[in-house]
Amino acid sequence: MNIENINPKDIEAMSMQIIESELGDTSHLSECEKIVVKRVIHTTADFDYLNNLKFSPNAVDIAKNAFRRGVVIVTDTQMALSGISKPALGKLGCRAYCFMADEDVKKTASEKGITRAIAAMDKAAEMFGGENVIFVIGNAPTALLRVHEMIQSGKMKPSLVVGVPVGFVNVEYSKNLIMQTDVPFIVAKGRKGGSTVAAAVCNAVLYQIFDRESGKITD
Repeated sequence: MNIENINPKDIEAMSMQIIESELGDTSHLSECEKIVVKRVIHTTADFDYLNNLKFSPNAVDIAKNAFRRGVVIVTDTQMALSGISKPALGKLGCRAYCFMADEDVKKTASEKGITRAIAAMDKAAEMFGGENVIFVIGNAPTALLRVHEMIQSGKMKPSLVVGVPVGFVNVEYSKNLIMQTDVPFIVAKGRKGGSTVAAAVCNAVLYQIFDRESGKITD
């Protein structure tokens, strides 16, 4: 296949066709979950996500409803924040934040001897009170652990937790804790994940809200 002869706008469609042909058994996924999995595979070229991306019951539909309400998104990296579709968020009246580089977060982390990821989650809790918030964690398991603590204490009740931090220390543990809560989640089991995966999950949900041809919000 000569990539030079492919129209740029057709590349994504062809990629999705290739993914579909190589995906294998998807009987454990609903159609809307399958769309999320395919988007993550498209982003990573890693078919392991077919089996390690886990969804709580109706998580995608719950997420779509939250986006329609104008949900607030809190990420743990600027990369994840940058990767989430701003045109889609704007049409839905959603806002997205990453507090990791904020001076008050840096100061709090230094004074308390905690990670900036923890301090950033605390700031989000203070600002938004846990109402209509989606946490999108792609890098820092300490952020996911703090979200879990806030859920357990009743301080936060997120609309959804996207838990896909990548790495080796506390990564699997933090993900498993989130999957044991009663909060809707989309989690990448194991060590894999990352900011690009976090953004891909959000975009895969967002794009399902819009008509592909007109770009209008569907009912």
